[in-house]
Amino acid sequence: MSFEEILTKVKSFQCSLVEVTGGEPLAQENVFPLLKLLCDHKFDVMIETGGHRDISRIDPRVKRIVDIKCPGSKMEKRNRWENISSLTSNDEIKFVLADRADYEWAKQIINDYELADRCTILFSPVFGSLNNRELAEWMLRDHVQATYQLQMHKYIWDPTTRGV
Repeated sequence: MSFEEILTKVKSFQCSLVEVTGGEPLAQENVFPLLKLLCDHKFDVMIETGGHRDISRIDPRVKRIVDIKCPGSKMEKRNRWENISSLTSNDEIKFVLADRADYEWAKQIINDYELADRCTILFSPVFGSLNNRELAEWMLRDHVQATYQLQMHKYIWDPTTRGV
């Protein structure tokens, strides 16, 4: 699709909020001018990224939701720690937690990088791995400065369906 076709499609939803996600959006060089175009047309724009690519080139009007991969994901080595210095109070860091070890690790990262002073922090339990209530209880007991977030798409669409 051309940028004009994308813009026409986005406008057809009559919604002011646009989130660019799916796969790794920063792997597509055209995402940068697309984000700018959406902002120029007065959309509230967010991008959700896996956290292993440079976020500093993203238009500053865009809210960046950046993953920090926990050890339970087996992708921890892909984290691009340099992204932390680019974060603003408009951005969010997301930890998807598989177990208690991930939870403790995430708390340490929040402390080590003073993330609570930089941006919003999200904690999500891995669907089918970490009990929702258990994570909520840990967070309440420990007074963690993070927002509890379910992976809503897993509840809306069957997570066993390929491509969801």
